Amino acid sequence: MASEGTTKQRRQRIRKTLLLISLLMLPATMFYFSPYLIIWGGSQGIVVGSFLMFSAMFLSSLFIGRLWCGWLCPTGAVQEYSTKLRDKRARGGKCNWIKFLIWVPWLAIIILAFIDAGGIQKVDPFWNIDYGITVATPQNIVFVVALVLLLVFMVITTGRRGFCHYLCWMSPFMIVGRKLGNAARLPGLRLTAENDNCIDCKTCTNVCPMSLDVNSMVRDGRMENSECNLCGECIDSCPEHVIEYRFCRMPGHQ
Repeated sequence: MASEGTTKQRRQRIRKTLLLISLLMLPATMFYFSPYLIIWGGSQGIVVGSFLMFSAMFLSSLFIGRLWCGWLCPTGAVQEYSTKLRDKRARGGKCNWIKFLIWVPWLAIIILAFIDAGGIQKVDPFWNIDYGITVATPQNIVFVVALVLLLVFMVITTGRRGFCHYLCWMSPFMIVGRKLGNAARLPGLRLTAENDNCIDCKTCTNVCPMSLDVNSMVRDGRMENSECNLCGECIDSCPEHVIEYRFCRMPGHQ
């Protein structure tokens, strides 16, 4: 039992170390997540680094959902570490649609940009990224600082991972990918639970970085949630080992 507890602690240490590394790399990598660079490149028929990154997020989400958000995302890292300034639960829920209000027209602009350019002309992952890093110029450093301040502001005003819930332009790629993967009955990494063993301590809900009511998810037997980033905090904090990772199809899919 002690060994299992140590393993779970190690898993979260690994996760948080990966998030820290991604955070430290943000000054160099931010433009690979740029919502503007992809449009600019598209207007010239160029597949840029952010296009490739968003495509990888979408394709991977068919099988691993939003694992990227919980384990590797630099914007997620900023938010998780910012909870030390103010740790409150985000309301989420019905307001999660706001990010789609941003994402849908943005995606349409990207598509129209490529159409106007006559389609894809070339692929250049480092296009308009000086020396392959974001912080090559003072102007770019300002962009990085502005993004970090926005992320911290969202956490302070709206709660844990507020940016992920309401403004993130990347998460819809993975949300849509996950839903398509489930619709196609593809096996994927997901949370499962033995709800008969739940003691309603609600530790899982209290530790969830995405402010999900995990306890209700367990009780209802519905562990799939589009806002879940598969961080595993609920798994590793549950005293009764009710929740676990499993690579499988959605329940009910044979």
